[in-house]
Amino acid sequence: MTQPAAAPTVQRVDGKHRYEILVDGRTAGLTAYRDHGDQRVFYHTEIDDAFAGQGLASLLVQQALTDTRASGKRIVPVCPYVAKFLKKHDEFADIAEPVTPDVLQWLETVLAH
Repeated sequence: MTQPAAAPTVQRVDGKHRYEILVDGRTAGLTAYRDHGDQRVFYHTEIDDAFAGQGLASLLVQQALTDTRASGKRIVPVCPYVAKFLKKHDEFADIAEPVTPDVLQWLETVLAH
């Protein structure tokens, strides 16, 4: 009999500005962010092809947004996946903010360095 796979875990990796989802100790995906004042700007989410189709992106983003709330920050969904997730999960609507040209310009500047 094979052992059941361990439940995926999500961790915030501040030094890399991202949340990672781990499956059996392997990084299966990430959602990247940068903090801008009281905003956590999510700009990229990806799941490794080897782990596709398991609902990991949804789990990852849900836990990342829950942690963002616990950190007292607001969500800015530049990442299309995070924006789509927020449309389906209105429990985060109270801490979601619109993507503005100012935020996009700031993010572009930060990521260029």
